[in-house]
Amino acid sequence: MADPYSTLGVARSASEAEIKSAYRKLAKELHPDRNQDNPKAAERFSTVTSAYDLLSDKTKRAQFDRGEIDADGNPAMPFGGGFGGGQRGGFGGEGADFGDIFEGLFGGRGGGGGGFSGFGGGRSAPPPKGANVAYRLAVSFEDAAVQAPQRITLASGSTIDLKLPAGVESGTQMRLAGKGQPGPGGNGDGIVTITVRDHAFFVRDGDHIRLDLPISLREAVKGAKVKVPTVDGAVMLSIPAGSTSGRVMRLKGKGYSQKSGGRGDQMVRLMIDIPAQDAELEQFVDQWDDRRSVRADLGV
Repeated sequence: MADPYSTLGVARSASEAEIKSAYRKLAKELHPDRNQDNPKAAERFSTVTSAYDLLSDKTKRAQFDRGEIDADGNPAMPFGGGFGGGQRGGFGGEGADFGDIFEGLFGGRGGGGGGFSGFGGGRSAPPPKGANVAYRLAVSFEDAAVQAPQRITLASGSTIDLKLPAGVESGTQMRLAGKGQPGPGGNGDGIVTITVRDHAFFVRDGDHIRLDLPISLREAVKGAKVKVPTVDGAVMLSIPAGSTSGRVMRLKGKGYSQKSGGRGDQMVRLMIDIPAQDAELEQFVDQWDDRRSVRADLGV
C-alpha cells in the first residue's frame, strides 16, 4: 500500500481529528454503496480504509513513523523467529472507531450494513454489480395524464409492462431493479427516462389540463350542448346562454394524475369563433343597437 498519509491526503504532523476528518470525506465519496458502477472507487475505498486503520491506531502509527512497520502493518524487515507484533489482525489497542464514522456518514450503517463486511483480518469491498442500462420511453400526453400502462423492450429482448407514476413529466426516471447488465455482485438496474409528448390542443397546468374550445356565435348567444375532447374521450358540456369569450368552465376529475391521488380538473376556456366577411352577420350587426359600455371596467 502507498504511504498512508499520502493516501488520506494529510501531513505527517496531522492530528487525530484531521486524520479522521480526511477519512470521513473520502469514505463518503468512495463508499461502495454509492459507487456500484465504479469498481475502481471500491478498490480505493479499501485502500483509504487500510490507511485510516493504521494511522488511527496510536501504536501502529508510531511504529510506522519510526520505520518499524510498513504501510500494510507488516515489519519493515524480517526479525528472528518470524514476524513480530506489527501485523494486521483486528483493532487492538486504540484502533479506528469505524462504527462512529459510518454511523455519521450513512445513518447508522456500519461495517456489516450495506457496503462491506468486518474489518478484522483484511478488508474487501463487495463484488460490484453489473452496469445500469439506460432506457428512454416517449409517452403520449393522454397516457401520462391517466397513467396508462406502457410496454418497454429490454436490452435482453424481453418486454416488461410499466405503470407510469402519478404526476409523471418529461425527465421523470423509473428504476427497474435487476434489469441491467450482469455482474459479479448481481445485475445492475434499468433506468428509464420518460419524455411526455406535447399535445395539439391540451396544455398541462400543474394537476389541471387547459383547453381552448371554439364555439359559434349562435352557441354563445342561445346556449348549447357540445362535445368536448378530454384525455379520457369526448364528453358533453352545456354552454350557458349568453356566454362570452374567455369564460372558463370546469370538468371535474378530467385533469392530470396527482401524486397525492386522484386527478385534477380540465379547464375549458370558451372562444367565440366569428366568421370573416359574412355578409348576413354584418347586416345583422348593422341593425343591432348595442348601447352597453363594454369597456367600463377598464376605465375607458
